[in-house]
Amino acid sequence: MASALIENLALRALDKTRRVGLALRRLPVVLRSTSVRLGLGYAVLFAASSLFLVGFLWWLTAGYLDLQADTVIAVDSREIADQLRDFGLPGAIAAIHERVAESPDGRSIYLLADRQLKPLAGNLPSWPPAVGTKPSSYQIEMLRNGQLRTIRLLRVALPDGLNLLVGRDVEDRAELRALVVDGLFWAGGTALLLGIGGGILVRRAVLARVEMINDTANAIVRGDLTQRIPTRETADAFDQLALTINRMLQQIDQLVEGVRNTVNAVAHDLRTPLAELRARLEDLLRTRPAREATFDEIHKAVSDIDRVIAVFNALLRLAEIDSGARRSGFRRVELADLVTEIAELYAPLIEEKDAILAVDAQSGLAIKGDPYLLAQAVGNLVDNAAKYTRRGGQVSLRIADCGDGRIEITVADNGPGIADADKPRVTERFYRCGTSCATAGIGLGLSLVEAVARLHDGTLNLGDGDPGLIATLTLPAAPAQDGFLRASQTALLGEHTIGMAQA
Repeated sequence: MASALIENLALRALDKTRRVGLALRRLPVVLRSTSVRLGLGYAVLFAASSLFLVGFLWWLTAGYLDLQADTVIAVDSREIADQLRDFGLPGAIAAIHERVAESPDGRSIYLLADRQLKPLAGNLPSWPPAVGTKPSSYQIEMLRNGQLRTIRLLRVALPDGLNLLVGRDVEDRAELRALVVDGLFWAGGTALLLGIGGGILVRRAVLARVEMINDTANAIVRGDLTQRIPTRETADAFDQLALTINRMLQQIDQLVEGVRNTVNAVAHDLRTPLAELRARLEDLLRTRPAREATFDEIHKAVSDIDRVIAVFNALLRLAEIDSGARRSGFRRVELADLVTEIAELYAPLIEEKDAILAVDAQSGLAIKGDPYLLAQAVGNLVDNAAKYTRRGGQVSLRIADCGDGRIEITVADNGPGIADADKPRVTERFYRCGTSCATAGIGLGLSLVEAVARLHDGTLNLGDGDPGLIATLTLPAAPAQDGFLRASQTALLGEHTIGMAQA
């Protein structure tokens, strides 16, 4: 029984020890909480500032009271010394009696003593032992009227070996100090409580906004990209942060949606050429046609493969543009040279439709950018116009200074144009509207032009030519520069631009 009781008590003691240990281990975790540290810091700062203010006020008050008491003591000492000099010892004694009579409450202290410190006049029965032998100021504790009082004294050495003590009872100041100390205690405690309360309110206000951001982030993590952080439409830091995060979430949502649409479009656009390629190869294996027919089918299979490669090359180029990696290759590009080279490249294609290519390339206009991407973007616009312009029509290519530090590159045709309902979507990747379904293309031409414009801090605008389409590429002009390097004509002519389907 005894051993079982001891074992039970030991187990209880171990359990309590374990609980205390867990509580102590949790304490640093609680103190590491931002909200707790914020509340405690606010409380400590508030309490410290209150204590400092009250303490400073007490220091000023105590200094003023000491100065006032020392001034009165010094004046009385000089006047008694003057009476001793003018009227001798009787005059000094008379002056002391007069001052004692004027202070019935006994707060003024006077004592005139001989060489042996025996009292001659005054309201002290004997010389205080706590007063030193040298003339100076003293503050001592004395028993007066049955009470221990704080006395501030000045010892003065007079002629003929006389000694004078003049003082004031400053117990009131000591009582005032006690009141101030109590006030400091209560002020500090109240400040600490108010600080803790204020810290809790600040914690709640801050954590409420942080919790909203946290809830939105958790919803985004769970896959709901439509969630946004609520705002109060104020100019505080949390609203600014919420607006920034919401813009970031909007951009992420658009990028994710773009990736999803691109993947779907790629899968759809690649399925047709790959299915055709498989069907041709399967037919060749099954029928084993003559040599010429076999080579013809192989040629068509190569065309299907080229179409797939063109899709991937276009997507890779768009990804490279979106990443901004091509900004490192920016240099001054003379637009007149670039437009002239593109016109020479596409002139035969336009002439095949008995159409006219009108070029207005004003010299001296330049931008800072990637010459190859700019050539590819303008080439896509010209290629698009060449595809859709009517036989015997006209394609115009013009560059002009807007006069506001921007340059416009305009390509116009007299084809069917683009419906207003389709214009907002034609720059989407793989999107093709009804007017382009009968024309070969992969639906990435205008997407690339828009991406190049965005990379160069420009815009792409599509307008009606009545009839036809007017595509305007607006780009910032380059500052004037001497000795600039022109874009390489070989680089512009050595690469094929991506054929663009309108929509």
